[in-house]
Formats: sequence, C-alpha cells, structure tokens
Amino acid sequence: MMVGVCFMTVMMYEPNSLKEKRHILKSIIERIKSRFNVSIAEVGQQDKWQIAEIGFSCVSNSRRHADEMINEVIKFIERDGRVDITQCEVEIS
Repeated sequence: MMVGVCFMTVMMYEPNSLKEKRHILKSIIERIKSRFNVSIAEVGQQDKWQIAEIGFSCVSNSRRHADEMINEVIKFIERDGRVDITQCEVEIS
C-alpha cells in the first residue's frame, strides 16, 4: 500500500474577506472531491483571507499511480485562475 500526501500553500488575490476566501476554497475542494479519489481539506492559515494551506492525500497499490493522482490534482489547482500555488510539498511512502 502506498500513501501519497501533498501539502500546499496558495495565494488568492480576489477575496476581500474570510467569507469570500472560504467560498473560493469550498468551490475548489468540492470540485476536486467530485473528480478525484482523494481526501482534501484546508489545514492552515484559516484566519488570513489571502493565504490558504491545503492538504490532500490518496491511497494506492502502486507508487506510480499515487504520484499520478497527486500530480493530476496539482495540475487541476494550477488551472484554476483564482489561486496561485506558492509552495507545494509531495511525499509518497
């Protein structure tokens, strides 16, 4: 069994309040949950309205498949024009 974990920090330039930030993050997280078989949540910087920390993970029977799943989610987030990834750490074990 292989577990892939990704932790990322994203910047958002649109929100002017925590409510707007949560709306954007909820939209992104729900779209990822519906398209990919991963567990995902906002895990830090919850009191700042332009920065968010997101964590997600997947379980697979091969390292290659776990890596592909993590990379697909990262690409999906990169294509969303509302956030910019400023830091991304991936670990597969």
